[in-house]
Amino acid sequence: MSATPAAGPSNYLVCASQRSGSTLLVESLSATSVAGTPEEFFQYFASSSQSPQPREWFAGVTDPTILELLDPIDPGTVDTRDAETWRADILAAGRSANGVWGGKLMWNQTPLLISRGRVGSGSLRTAIRWIFDGADPVYVHVYRDDVVPQAVSMWRAVQTRVWRNDGSDGEDEDAAVYHAEGIAHLAGILIEQERQWRNWFAAEGIEPLDIEFRDLVNDPTKAAARVLEKIGQDPALAPPPPLKPQSNSRSKEWAQRYREDAERNGYPL
Repeated sequence: MSATPAAGPSNYLVCASQRSGSTLLVESLSATSVAGTPEEFFQYFASSSQSPQPREWFAGVTDPTILELLDPIDPGTVDTRDAETWRADILAAGRSANGVWGGKLMWNQTPLLISRGRVGSGSLRTAIRWIFDGADPVYVHVYRDDVVPQAVSMWRAVQTRVWRNDGSDGEDEDAAVYHAEGIAHLAGILIEQERQWRNWFAAEGIEPLDIEFRDLVNDPTKAAARVLEKIGQDPALAPPPPLKPQSNSRSKEWAQRYREDAERNGYPL
């Protein structure tokens, strides 16, 4: 007879930045049916009910050669749920039948979580604990040591609005256009997000479960098993990867091209 997981270890939060491999991890965990149904619950603006749109990643950028490659902003629909309803919906959506909850939080989404929670202190940790009745979840830190392919991947995604690869081929044929300054802008954002996560973990005295992108991509089953073990579930339930990485020959070509441009122009690396 299996024991019911304790409330603390049953909840986990994947802390990451865009294009770090976190989607591969959470899709693997979701496929186990015992590790919640983790999604990016905190990415949606209350003003639009939408996640940050392509041009919102480039707020303050005026270069028309960048902006013309990005879709116009859709105003969306205002989310009128109060804080408690929003919290209840998130908890219900992220739980698997055994009571385990999983979710994913990017650093740029932390102000949304704090403001939606309305917990008063303005503290990220307080806002997270508010979700879980005062307890901390297990923190899983997914990161990518090499920001260049990460920024290239994000630049392609904001143009195409394709954020995952379900196994189909043909990504080399999309309409994305190389633009060194566009990639550089996103690289700067991604570097800062990772710096903020590391600073926050240190300031809060949190030792997360660290998973680096290359280890995740090389053996996603092992990475998922590490999380399962950490939250008190059977690591043998970790499945084969349900998604394929989106990097391909075009991504590699752009990454090399950007490195050369960055060396010449002082862009982030």
